[in-house]
Amino acid sequence: MDLDAITEYSALHPKPSGLILQYGTAGFRTKAEHLDHVMFRMGLLAVLRSKQTKSTIGVMVTASHNPEEDNGVKLVDPLGEMLAPSWEEHATCLANAEEQDMPRVLMDISVKAAVNLQQDAFIVIGRDTRPTSEKLSQSVIDGVTVLEGQFHDYGLVTTPQLHYMVYCRNTSGQYGEATLEGYYQKLSKAFMELTKQTLCSEDEYRSLKVDCANGIGALKLKEMEHYVSQGLSVQLFNDGTKGKLNHLCGADFVKSHQKPPQGMEMKSNERCCSFDGDADRIVYHYLDVDGHFHLIDGDKIATLISSFLKELLLEIGESLNIGVVQTAYANGSSTRYLEEVMKVPVYCTKTGVKHLHHKAQEFDIGVYFEANGHGTVLFSKAAETKIRQLTKELEDEKRKAAAKMLENVIDLFNQAAGDAISDMLVIEAILTLKDLTIQQWDALYMDLPNRQLKVKVADRQVISTTDAERQVVTPPGLQEAINDLVKKYKLSRAFVRPSGTEDVVRVYAEADSQENADSLARAVSLAVFQLAGGVGETP
Repeated sequence: MDLDAITEYSALHPKPSGLILQYGTAGFRTKAEHLDHVMFRMGLLAVLRSKQTKSTIGVMVTASHNPEEDNGVKLVDPLGEMLAPSWEEHATCLANAEEQDMPRVLMDISVKAAVNLQQDAFIVIGRDTRPTSEKLSQSVIDGVTVLEGQFHDYGLVTTPQLHYMVYCRNTSGQYGEATLEGYYQKLSKAFMELTKQTLCSEDEYRSLKVDCANGIGALKLKEMEHYVSQGLSVQLFNDGTKGKLNHLCGADFVKSHQKPPQGMEMKSNERCCSFDGDADRIVYHYLDVDGHFHLIDGDKIATLISSFLKELLLEIGESLNIGVVQTAYANGSSTRYLEEVMKVPVYCTKTGVKHLHHKAQEFDIGVYFEANGHGTVLFSKAAETKIRQLTKELEDEKRKAAAKMLENVIDLFNQAAGDAISDMLVIEAILTLKDLTIQQWDALYMDLPNRQLKVKVADRQVISTTDAERQVVTPPGLQEAINDLVKKYKLSRAFVRPSGTEDVVRVYAEADSQENADSLARAVSLAVFQLAGGVGETP
């Protein structure tokens, strides 16, 4: 390791003094002007991780659904998964090291992680459409080259596409070809196969309006359009030609404001969906005949997909186990519908994709979606092998067809990450196959009215939770207060949890009416304020 060269290069990417950043679930995210040194250092770290794992590692420059002036970076591990927790710590240490200490910290990491510095390293890099992303990805490349790593720059790609590239390169092309063309062909082939017996249905039914959040999703859907045009016609809105990234549009805006995105004309009963800024989240929505807005979030997406998979498994007659993983934010109606109507087991984990992903890996088929529309379906290696075998061996036509459909679903899901494009294709295929309108899908169950609030506190650490964040342990007396408040309302529940990023406590409440959900949320917020050191205005 040429420490002099590193020191020399590092001076070109100086760290603003006093800036402390934390590598979280989404990597590093902050104002773009504070990130140059972080990008350079993540280039260095990616090389060490690549040497240690003897695999290709990905570096994605994006801040997903954040405002356009922010940016961020996340590393992608060998099988397309999120960076291992111990390396999140290394990332945080390296990003926060003062200029003069940086080479020493780099050496410490390579010793701690037993990195063979003689090993070759290969890094793939991708970026979103933010104005600052190109320059920041150049800083990543500086970090990679000073440690003599090899790299391939994919340029503009969605976050899930970069995960796909990493996975392909580390499975010697078995998963797919590590090019955009390979990605489009793999997904479109599975989609066309899955929907081929229904392609004769009316054209207007197969049309979908997509709000692309003025982000990378628009560019990539344009490139993919002609691959699926026989089975699906997509109309793109907020395609980045004039609007600002994530501004008054995109999955996060639609979900949190419960209203249509600007820049998209919606007529009653038209199927519409919204991606987020880097196309790893999707939510559906429509206007009913009275002009009321209806949101179909991650819970309903998980319900549609898992019900479909369950039916296919019953058809095949195979005893593969399927599980749906949710967080405490999942609407109580979705949990009840899955368990009582569909007889699909549901498990609850702490908030955060890594917890959901980890739990989903315990099943033959694990389905997880956060309410915000981020999620996927994971098939275990054994389940995948079994299903592919059945498509070859089954004699019975109906069972064989069901197995073939399952095989297509495996190929459609980006096994490496939540992917708005592949989720969209799966949903469109299921709606077609089951001949469901968006209203019928929405009517599978009625969401319980709910409300989310934030309470400012002096120190969020005073709140600790258990039971997948559904019960408070400290401060004493708070859980009892919540229990007493919940008893006053029908079909109600409430929980509180500290934010992962700021000194606020997040409050969630649901009940039989919007008025009661609001009233319960306010009462719980007040209890938090009084018992957990609230600051500022009393809720």
